[in-house]
Amino acid sequence: MSQMVSISTALCLPAPDIEALVQGRTIAALPKMFIRTGQQFALYPTDSLNIPLSVEQYYRLSFLPIASSAIANLNSQGILLQPKQISLLPDKEQLQLPLLTSETVSIQAWAKCELCQIINNAESLTTLSSLTIWTQEALQEVLAQRQNIFLAYLRIYQLPKAVDVSVTRNSQFVALPQPLTVLEANPLLSDRIFAQRKHQLETLQPPPHPELEELQSALASLAITNSAAKQLEEDIKVFLGWSHKSLILKVDPDLAWINEIGELGDRSIELEDKKSNYQAGTDFENITRRSLEFLGFKVEEAYKGGAGGLDLFCSQPYPLVCECKAGKLIPSRTVEELLKLGGMHLGKVQFLNSAKLVIGPGHPSSDTLKASKEWEVSIINAMTLQKLVKLKAQYPGAINLFELKEYLESGQIDYRLDEYIQKTEKEIALRAYLVQLVKNYLESTGLEKAGVDALHGAYFGSKPPQPLKIEEMHEILIELSSPLTGYLGRIKGSDWKSDRFYFLRDLLITNIS
Repeated sequence: MSQMVSISTALCLPAPDIEALVQGRTIAALPKMFIRTGQQFALYPTDSLNIPLSVEQYYRLSFLPIASSAIANLNSQGILLQPKQISLLPDKEQLQLPLLTSETVSIQAWAKCELCQIINNAESLTTLSSLTIWTQEALQEVLAQRQNIFLAYLRIYQLPKAVDVSVTRNSQFVALPQPLTVLEANPLLSDRIFAQRKHQLETLQPPPHPELEELQSALASLAITNSAAKQLEEDIKVFLGWSHKSLILKVDPDLAWINEIGELGDRSIELEDKKSNYQAGTDFENITRRSLEFLGFKVEEAYKGGAGGLDLFCSQPYPLVCECKAGKLIPSRTVEELLKLGGMHLGKVQFLNSAKLVIGPGHPSSDTLKASKEWEVSIINAMTLQKLVKLKAQYPGAINLFELKEYLESGQIDYRLDEYIQKTEKEIALRAYLVQLVKNYLESTGLEKAGVDALHGAYFGSKPPQPLKIEEMHEILIELSSPLTGYLGRIKGSDWKSDRFYFLRDLLITNIS
């Protein structure tokens, strides 16, 4: 049960170290003295390493971009050094700085010490470095200066509001101007993830995914201005266990155009009897082109629409000929026009072997429906296309274009594509259910991982959405533990029944309609 905590002191640590703790990149700190288990304190960012090493020597290469960002943030507050201190800034910058330009520093988080380990074995420093943010050289220097390394395992909590305190120098702890009363709830990392990370450090187990740590560090600076890089960086952090927060699926401003697919179709109907309808038709064709490309088709520019040209021809992953028809009616001769232009540009054999599609916001005439069934042409509404694109946007791997092809039957097929969308949503919901099942099972049993037999038994005892054979469940668990999905983790056994699975991150479900 959560309880109120009063905090009156702050532990002084280099600003990059605190940033690493707050990001979940590490759970360890290097205090100058032993800290007792259970001690609670705020985290005070300082501008000094207090050992004679440069930033580049002190921090691992993969962490340097984040360290630089933390240093720049501290400098933006005007916290600058006395000339003789070991600075977090390059030497040239130190020489040009005033002694001090601010009297306060901002505190963003507090911590509880779960363990303070004394390390005096130089042979363990290589692995310890790989599990933390510090170089082996820095750890060796700390050990040489102090004879012992105090490695504090800290449980991190964000303060609801930043607190400004006076600048201090050369202290291990500083007194807060007034005690902080905080709730010991919602730590940065869940109990399970923190326990896993703590065990890994205590036993000096090598990091399982060093290449992903490198990628996350490379994305950190890009993530500031690039939403796609931010999303990928957050996914990697959750996969690595640096964060347990569920990622909320938000509307990406870059994908706002998706909601215009149906709107542009409706607009072409409204303007059908006006001169501006030509532009409305062009706009609808352009957004249809963009939609097909977003779904994964390769649209060939050489066949671009216009007088005597195909509206759209997609060459990959399979040939697809598309005719866009704006307005309230898909008129007679639409299929005839598609046959004539398609045959002329592609040749008879290639055209007949291509999927054929008509997209428009209106209703097909009876002649068009009849011809579409004779020549195996599919007809879909603009809103159906919008549903497919939304599904792709929210679940990038959800649309299998070859599976979709099986639904491209002759005639008006909106109901068939609705069936495909519903089937896909059902498959995603099942996977989300299994991810939650693994999470709940591990939390209720206190285990770190579970076998497929135990999970299969828990599945049938939980009012499951559908029956699943144990082999089917295992296949889905393998899929969810792929590095490309990263919802679960897997420890491979000697055979499939001895595989063990553990939870990494939630699979969120959203309504796409």
